[in-house]
Amino acid sequence: MARSTATSANVTREGMESVLARGTRVRGRIRGDGDLRIEGNIEGDVAVSGDLTIDDGAAVKGDVQAASVTVGGELSGDVTARGAVVIRATARVAGTMGGSEVSLEEGASFDGRIEADFDLPLELTR
Repeated sequence: MARSTATSANVTREGMESVLARGTRVRGRIRGDGDLRIEGNIEGDVAVSGDLTIDDGAAVKGDVQAASVTVGGELSGDVTARGAVVIRATARVAGTMGGSEVSLEEGASFDGRIEADFDLPLELTR
C-alpha cells in the first residue's frame, strides 16, 4: 500500500501540528483537532480546533475556522477565529475577517471586512 507524504505531524509545545506540504493540492473540506500549517493549496473549507497557519506560497479558497489564524499566503474566504487573526505583509486576502483582534502588517493586500470583538474605553462611550 502506498503512503502519502502530503501531511505530517510534528510535536510542538502545545501539542500536535499537522502540515499540508508544499506541492500538495486538496479539493474538499478539511476538519481536525489540533494545529494545522498549510504550505500547499486547498479548495474547500478548513475547520480546526487549534491554530491555523497559511504559509507564504500557500493558497486557500474557502472559509476557515480556528482558534487563531495567521495568513502569509493567499486566502479567498471568510475567517472565523476565537482568537487573533494576523495578516502578514506577504499575504493576499479577500473576505470577512472575524476574531478577538485582527492585525494587518504593512504591505499586505486585503479586500474585505474586519469584524473584531472588543470593548471601547469608558471615556469613548459617553
